[in-house]
Amino acid sequence: MNRIAVIINGGAGAGHDEQAASDLRARFASHGVEADITLARSGEEMIAAARQAIDSGVDIVVAGGGDGTINAVASVLAGSGAALGVLPLGTLNHFAKDLGIPQVLDAAIRNVATGRRVQVDVGAVNDRIFLNNSSLGLYPDIVRHREKQQHRLGRGKWPAAAWATIAALRRYPFLNVKLAVDGAEHARVTPFVFIGNNEYVMEGLSIGARLRLDGGKLSLYVAQRPGRLGLLRFAFRALVGKLAQERDFDVMLSERLDIATRHRHLRVATDGEVTLMKTPLHYRIKPAALTVIVPH
Repeated sequence: MNRIAVIINGGAGAGHDEQAASDLRARFASHGVEADITLARSGEEMIAAARQAIDSGVDIVVAGGGDGTINAVASVLAGSGAALGVLPLGTLNHFAKDLGIPQVLDAAIRNVATGRRVQVDVGAVNDRIFLNNSSLGLYPDIVRHREKQQHRLGRGKWPAAAWATIAALRRYPFLNVKLAVDGAEHARVTPFVFIGNNEYVMEGLSIGARLRLDGGKLSLYVAQRPGRLGLLRFAFRALVGKLAQERDFDVMLSERLDIATRHRHLRVATDGEVTLMKTPLHYRIKPAALTVIVPH
C-alpha cells in the first residue's frame, strides 16, 4: 500500500475532527493508499507537518483546505520534487479549479491516488510564494477588516466580508506606486495593484480563471486613479469583453517586476493571507517549481 502524508486544515469547511480523519483514512485505503493524517490548526502547524513529511521521505503530500492551506503546504514542497495532492475543502478553491482538480471529496481522493503529475509555476514576492495571486491596496484592507469583524464581533465570513468591503470603499485610499517592469518605469496612483501567477482571464463569463499555470509569466493589473464609479465601469466592461479598450487600465506580463512606494511597509495579500512587508516589493515567477497531481 502506497504511503502519503495528508495535512488537513481543522477549521476548513464544516471543520474536521478525529472521526472525520478516520473516515478520510478509510477513503484513501479504499484506493490502496495509506494516509498519515495531520489535523493542523494554524499555518505554522501546516508548514511544520509538511517539512516533517518531506524529511521522512514521503513522495506525496496532500493539503486539505482552502487556498491559504494549499499555499502553506506548497511553500514547503516547491522545489523539493515531492508532489502536492489537493483536497479542495475551502470556500473558493481557485487553485484546484484552475487545474481541473475535482471539487467533490471522493473524486479528489481518487485523483490523488490515480492522477498524473504536472509541473506548475509559482509566484513569489520578497520570497513569499503565491499560487494564485498577490495584491496591494483595497483587497488587503478588506481582508484585515473582515478578520477583525469575525474575531471581535463574531460575524460569519461572508457578512464580515460585505461590511469590510463597504468600509474599504468608504475610505477608498490611493497608493502612489512606481512599477519597474522589463526595464521600464510606470508611475501610477491607484486603489489596487493585482499580480497573478500566470495570466488571468479578465473579460467575459470566465473572468478570474486561468487557462494555464505553466506559462512562466506574472500578470500585472493596475487601474489609474479610478473613482468608485470607475471601478463599476471596469467591472461592467470586463463582463461585456471590452476591458482591453480601457485607456486607464493596464495589463502587463513579465517574469519579474518591482514595486516601490513612499511607505516603508505595505500590507500585501498572497492567496488571501495578509502580511506586512518591507518595501520595495520584488515579484518573481518561479517556473515549474511545484509538482501537482491532476486528473488524466
